[in-house]
Amino acid sequence: MGDMKPRQPMLFGDPLADIDEQTGYRGPIACQAAGITYRQLDYWARTGLVSPSIRGAQGSGSQRLYSFQDILVLKIVKRLLDAGVSLQQVRAAVNQLKTRGVDDLASITLMSDGASVYECTSDDEVIDLVKGGQGVFGIAVGRVWSEVEGSLIELPTDRAEVEEEAPIDELAERRRAKLAAI
Repeated sequence: MGDMKPRQPMLFGDPLADIDEQTGYRGPIACQAAGITYRQLDYWARTGLVSPSIRGAQGSGSQRLYSFQDILVLKIVKRLLDAGVSLQQVRAAVNQLKTRGVDDLASITLMSDGASVYECTSDDEVIDLVKGGQGVFGIAVGRVWSEVEGSLIELPTDRAEVEEEAPIDELAERRRAKLAAI
């Protein structure tokens, strides 16, 4: 355990550190922080590219809840797609990012030549890729982290409440009352 890297400090002194695993951001807030449209968010959730990890859509009227890490990945996906990276390569990059812990993400730089995406964890790896002609552009995940954090700081969060019972419709309520009266 002694070889674990210390967590990179957040831009604003860890303002999001007290958010627990049941606290997240609704779709419109996630869109605003990631710089994407609601249509993109919905499509990416339905196709499994980036799904909300706190709460998915559960029928009409329910709200998806996205974690900080989900929003970070959403913003990275947008940057990769805007740079012309294929959806197939973006999916591969997202799957790789999902295997990382939140703390590991800040130290990664994603490099791409427009066709493939490479994960670099050191400056030497970035330099080797550029020297080899593979890296055309890079995304420093730690910088994206700070941008997302800065945009979320003033935005509202929601808490996923665990439903103890399924909602009861009017007919079921009448049956329950009738049985209780007997």
